[in-house]
Amino acid sequence: MTARLRTIAFVVAFYGGSVFYVLATPTVALFGEAAMRYWVLAWVRFHAGCAKYLLGVASSVTGAPPAGQALIAAKHQSFFETFELIRILGGPAVVMRREFGRIPLWGWAARRYGVIMIDRAGSAAALRGMMRAAAAAKAQGRSVVIFPEGTRVKPGEAPPLRPGFAGLYRALALQVVPVAIDSGRLWPKSGAKRAGIVTFAFGDPIPPGLPRAEVEARAHEAINALER
Repeated sequence: MTARLRTIAFVVAFYGGSVFYVLATPTVALFGEAAMRYWVLAWVRFHAGCAKYLLGVASSVTGAPPAGQALIAAKHQSFFETFELIRILGGPAVVMRREFGRIPLWGWAARRYGVIMIDRAGSAAALRGMMRAAAAAKAQGRSVVIFPEGTRVKPGEAPPLRPGFAGLYRALALQVVPVAIDSGRLWPKSGAKRAGIVTFAFGDPIPPGLPRAEVEARAHEAINALER
């Protein structure tokens, strides 16, 4: 099967099947946050299965995912890791653009799960809202995932980190676990996906309490390790 046909099959299967998960979410939400996390984990496993068996795209994890709570700083090259990190990490809270929250029903489901919506313009009020939501996730014992470069980038690009990362690092006082990801090789923003292995390279933890310049430099280098 060609890459284009595989991509069409994935789109039909995943988005078609996702209708069931999304429509069932209001009922699942009645049973509380634990049920919502279980439901979302089932959904991201469905996504991983569609990617593996229809696209031929699978994950390889190197390094050590955190055993306890952490602020996960990850490279962002494709849609793939937004689902796959939830599966690998067992249900963390994830910082995403506010635009995703406007999608009918899906946005409501995402908020019920614990997605932290952030205005990419980065106003002071938006940053304070992100801090409050992240602090609530920490109080629940959850890790928090952020894509500190602020947006999806092409392979080879390494833009500076956005201010929200340093703010979360200071507010949460958690270790940072950087993750380098090379999904953009196989999963472009548009067009056919290519079969292969996406690497999730977990770097050495960065302790809390470091100066902003140091933690940003260390995190930036670690999430771009695969770019070299």
